Amino acid sequence: QVQLVESGGGSVQAGDSLRLSCVASGGTGSRNNMGWFRLRPGKAREFVAAIGMSGASKVYTESAKGRFTISKDNAKNTLYLQMSNLKPEDTAVYYCAVSPQFSTYPQQYNTWGQGTQVTVSS
Repeated sequence: QVQLVESGGGSVQAGDSLRLSCVASGGTGSRNNMGWFRLRPGKAREFVAAIGMSGASKVYTESAKGRFTISKDNAKNTLYLQMSNLKPEDTAVYYCAVSPQFSTYPQQYNTWGQGTQVTVSS
């Protein structure tokens, strides 16, 4: 059973960058299909980005394209989300998750981290 722990969140200004990390321990570690989701105030949990088992396949939500980059280092069992040009609407709790499938649907993810808060002020 994989366990996930996110880190790297914080409070930044609009236009700044942050890199989120998610360490996957146990089971097959980061050698899984993995994704980043976020929960913004007053909204349902939404997909941000996903990466396949080998790291070759990646997909992003439209608002993340060109600003966010998902990657992972399977040797370190760590998933990353590099976020640049952050906007106030990116303010959310960000979660990493594991899925048996390469997917953008949160209901197909069966293991979740505890989340890390990202706050972007204007």
